[in-house]
Amino acid sequence: MAAKMSKKISAASARSHTRKTKQKTSISLLSGMFGKIVAVFFVGFLAYAYRAIQPPPPKICGTPDGPPVTAPRIKLSDGRYLAYKEHGVSRDEAKHKIVFIHGYDSNRHDAVVATGLSPEVVESLGVYIVSIDRPGYGESDPNPKRTVKSLAFDVQELADQLGLGSKFYVIGFSMGGQAVWTLLKYIPHRLAGAALLAPVTNYWWPNFPANLSKEAFSHQLPQDRWNLRVAHYLPWLTCWWNTQKFFPACSAAAYNPGALSSQDLELMPTYRARTDLYAQVRQQGQHESLHRDLMIGFGTWEFDPMDLENPFPNKEGSVHLWQGDEDKLVPVTLQRYIAQRQPWIQYHEIPGAGHMFPVLDGMADKIVKSLLIGEKNVS
Repeated sequence: MAAKMSKKISAASARSHTRKTKQKTSISLLSGMFGKIVAVFFVGFLAYAYRAIQPPPPKICGTPDGPPVTAPRIKLSDGRYLAYKEHGVSRDEAKHKIVFIHGYDSNRHDAVVATGLSPEVVESLGVYIVSIDRPGYGESDPNPKRTVKSLAFDVQELADQLGLGSKFYVIGFSMGGQAVWTLLKYIPHRLAGAALLAPVTNYWWPNFPANLSKEAFSHQLPQDRWNLRVAHYLPWLTCWWNTQKFFPACSAAAYNPGALSSQDLELMPTYRARTDLYAQVRQQGQHESLHRDLMIGFGTWEFDPMDLENPFPNKEGSVHLWQGDEDKLVPVTLQRYIAQRQPWIQYHEIPGAGHMFPVLDGMADKIVKSLLIGEKNVS
């Protein structure tokens, strides 16, 4: 009897075990399929995200799909082309030769000093100015390998090919003013003098006191604080951040009036009057122009301008820094600190002026006279 009961229990147990095994097998199969589906979706999402953050290729001037070449250009040693525009007296007649470097979202036509300079100053001082399209802007080829130092050597090649002589002057405005620091660092022996007009400051330059840079940074628009953080910490995300529709991007690129002083708002119509010329600014694409500017300008630099030595210890030249005290784009507090750290810089602070002060009537004459002949009391 016990044996029969044992056989019945064993058979029932076996059937139960078989059902459990089948259930476990089914669950395992479902789990395996779900895991594979999740993995496929994850890989697909990564592929989509990767494509989303990849910048579109630039439309290079002179190529079948690119804009036409209308400007004179030089061919650089790495094969890229650099476009330029000449102003003032001829190169052969010039007594003073100046290279002008434009700012963010601009081009060679926006040579605010050249276009605002009076004929009297041009003729009396024999002023020749060549303005360039920085890489990726206007008709200059993009430079995907661009670094903090690369523009300095582009300018040096331009000077050599145009025959500007062993020394020349340089003036830079805004982001172009920031670039002048690199010329003072890497090719100081080629400079006769330099003027930085509202040069963009990098909040991550190590010599800024933390509390000073933090306070200055806090006064920027929230969208710009996020934009600059992305450019500094996640540069590979800069293109996506400035082209997505979820959050506001760079205020300067959008001409957000909240980033401009009252004086800037009055001057902007004059500054942007030639819409036909400004159409060329972004014609090769935004990534190798606007976005590359942000990644370089606010990235990690190889040097700090506050560590630079005086390039003119014997006073054979001079360096001038011009700044409006109501500039909302570039904090005046940081420029004052740079001037304090570098007493060899001649600092000109303009009361009531914003970022666009070089457009003010007569300002170009003051800037050029101060640089070329050391005229005092011009700020």
